[in-house]
Amino acid sequence: MPFQQSTTADKFIVDRRKTHRNSEVSRAVRKTRDRLSQRAGNPEFDRELLKLHARAMVSSATAIPLLVLLIAGAGLYFGMEANILIWALVTVTCYTAVAFVARNIDRKNPSDIKSKRVRNIFFVSHFVSGLGWAYFASLSCIACDPDYLPVFKAVVLLLAIAASALISSSLRGALIVTFALPVAIYASLGAHLWMPVQSVMAGLLVLALPFFSYVSSNMNRSAVMLLSFRREVDGLIAELETAKSMSDEARGRAEEANLAKSRFLASMSHELRTPLNAILGFSEVMASEVLGPMQNDTYRDYARDIHGSGQHLLDVINEILDLSRIEAGRYTLNEEPVTIVYVVEECCRLMELKSRNKDIRIVQQYESDMPRLYADERSVRQITLNLLSNAVKFTGSGGEIIVKVGWTVGGGQYISVKDNGPGIPEDEIPIVLSAFGQGSIAIKSAEQGTGLGLPIVQGMMAMHGGEFELHSKLREGTEAIAIFPASRVMESLPAIHRQQDQPPARRFAS
Repeated sequence: MPFQQSTTADKFIVDRRKTHRNSEVSRAVRKTRDRLSQRAGNPEFDRELLKLHARAMVSSATAIPLLVLLIAGAGLYFGMEANILIWALVTVTCYTAVAFVARNIDRKNPSDIKSKRVRNIFFVSHFVSGLGWAYFASLSCIACDPDYLPVFKAVVLLLAIAASALISSSLRGALIVTFALPVAIYASLGAHLWMPVQSVMAGLLVLALPFFSYVSSNMNRSAVMLLSFRREVDGLIAELETAKSMSDEARGRAEEANLAKSRFLASMSHELRTPLNAILGFSEVMASEVLGPMQNDTYRDYARDIHGSGQHLLDVINEILDLSRIEAGRYTLNEEPVTIVYVVEECCRLMELKSRNKDIRIVQQYESDMPRLYADERSVRQITLNLLSNAVKFTGSGGEIIVKVGWTVGGGQYISVKDNGPGIPEDEIPIVLSAFGQGSIAIKSAEQGTGLGLPIVQGMMAMHGGEFELHSKLREGTEAIAIFPASRVMESLPAIHRQQDQPPARRFAS
């Protein structure tokens, strides 16, 4: 059946079919970056602070009027005239006007707020509310004790300053605008400064105003910091949503590309192997002269070359398929008890012909009495052959290869293949371990290979739960170590020694 490529495998990371969502994501990213770059002094940031101040004034609209009514009730109780009621009415009216202005500003869209104009409106409204406190500072009472009235007024002003510092901290300068005039009137008219108690109260008020202004400015900085944190959190959420959207689309595209690759490899392996087997078979028949002698020796050499090239191409196809199955997680292990010493010995015998042709000596060093390993014998054989093939390929004539099988410190087993070839530069080891990666020495020596041997070894060892290590130095050789975990080592069970006087156990229960 002809191979059909998926029509959805051409998607980009940002799907063009979802233009509306992609444009919204782009706008969200731009808006987020603008927010993250905002600090105090930025117009939009100042609008947020003004909105925050307006919201605070609206939410606490009843706090100061309630305090004013309590003060008016206390004043009447201690004998103050009806002027205290007039003051209460004026002050409550002023704060009601302030709350009304704040409510109108709070309902506006932040983009419709003109920072300078709104700030001036707030300052004017706070100054007007301060006129009520100035009126309170100038109140007199004939029936009251003249020693206690200034103290009473000072305490009330202190309470009002403290409450306003908490409420209006979002707007810098609001506290000074509100209480600068009342404190000045109290210090000049409401107290007899030659009296110690009254002079102390006046000084306390004069010092309290800058102190609470400092406290209010610190709270303002905290509000600015909270706004900054909120904006950063919003920005991070937007960035995460964007990254998640892009990663989901990228994952879908990768899955479709992986499916297309699997289909391609499945189809191409069939399409390539069918004619390749014919090429290998006919070239072998021709080189062996099965149907009769060939009169021209050059034709016989051509047949051998065709067979060798076809075999190399078949090996490349098999390696590509093995690596693709490993990466896709479809490489199945046929696990069984394996004695890796026997497998390694067999692989060394298979490589003897190539090593003799290059005058390379293979030295085998095995630990004795090693238990069997629960592994896939075909994979162990392929791992060993790949390592030996690389060692023979890159070891010069007259070199030596040391093959070891032994125990690891953690109780596992390892296969080590060490040669005294030219080695690999340290910065090229990651390249060699990547698919189709070849080092500079392999390229210069023009050795045949696809760069898939070591990645296949690495993948097979990972499927066995083991590790693969490659150690190399220039002009000192290379050592490749395949390490199998201790969990795959099979321990032999001790024999059961039955006492002579004990009857043999029944094989089956009655």
